[in-house]
Amino acid sequence: MSVYTELTTQDFNNILAGYSLGKLQSFTGIAAGIENSNFFLEMQGGTRYVLTIFERLNADELPYFMRLMKHLASHGLKSPDVLVRNDDSLIFDFETDDGVKQGCIVSCLTGETLDFLNQAQLRSSGEALATLHMAGSSFDEHRDNPTGFDWLEDNIQNMQADVEKIYGAEALALLNDELAFQKQQRVSGLPSGVIHGDLFTDNILFMGNDVSGVIDFYYAHHSSFAMDIAIAINAQAIVLGDEDEARMAAFLAGYESKRVLQASEKDALNGLLRLGALRFWVSRLFDALYPRGGAMTQTKDPEEYRRKLLSHKLTE
Repeated sequence: MSVYTELTTQDFNNILAGYSLGKLQSFTGIAAGIENSNFFLEMQGGTRYVLTIFERLNADELPYFMRLMKHLASHGLKSPDVLVRNDDSLIFDFETDDGVKQGCIVSCLTGETLDFLNQAQLRSSGEALATLHMAGSSFDEHRDNPTGFDWLEDNIQNMQADVEKIYGAEALALLNDELAFQKQQRVSGLPSGVIHGDLFTDNILFMGNDVSGVIDFYYAHHSSFAMDIAIAINAQAIVLGDEDEARMAAFLAGYESKRVLQASEKDALNGLLRLGALRFWVSRLFDALYPRGGAMTQTKDPEEYRRKLLSHKLTE
């Protein structure tokens, strides 16, 4: 969540004219995250919503995310519901200097994001991810992984010279070596379905030690549940400290309290932790090397995920 498209009060009022939500009192840009432009809307009467302008997603893909979010919200997951417009649509169009962009308004959940999760919070997060996987099992639409091996290979190839120039020959060699390793380790046949794909701490809300909401489903796609677990563990449990093993165990215990992992999933986990670290290292490298402009933007440190990848290589 960042702000790349700036909106005026009149812009918000024009968008809200398509809904029956009352009058706008105030709005605030949300700086956290990196993909879309997001704003809190405070309405007269005290109700709060989140308005999103989509910056990268293909317009053809947006209905998938809208229907998925409504499905999960109605099947036991604490997650935002997409609000329906007066014409029964879920997406609005917004005219900008760069052309027409699409957006949506969703319900705003209670709770707060935390930069660091304790073991009780990690357990609750694991429970929430398992709930998501089970809730999504009855969602009958499919979206392929947008950041699979073709994406990895293309981006690593295209960044070769710039990675070596900015981050050094050792970083470039690690990228190429890990890609070659992962192409030989592709795992098939694991239990799969809808995954979140981006369950970082800024996409989970907490009330005390308990998850009060899961947000930002715009990386969701069909993949192995173990891949989603690996992404979440890397993002939440692995802090490159002495307690990482216990933190990972807490997350997994929470997950398995809702859905027991198969032996094949446990066997694949370390390789998937490496793959997840590679995927987000590549993504962060791209954003750092080729930044986009925006009024409020956040570029995350690529080096964090290089260190996490190296840590997983040492423990295999």
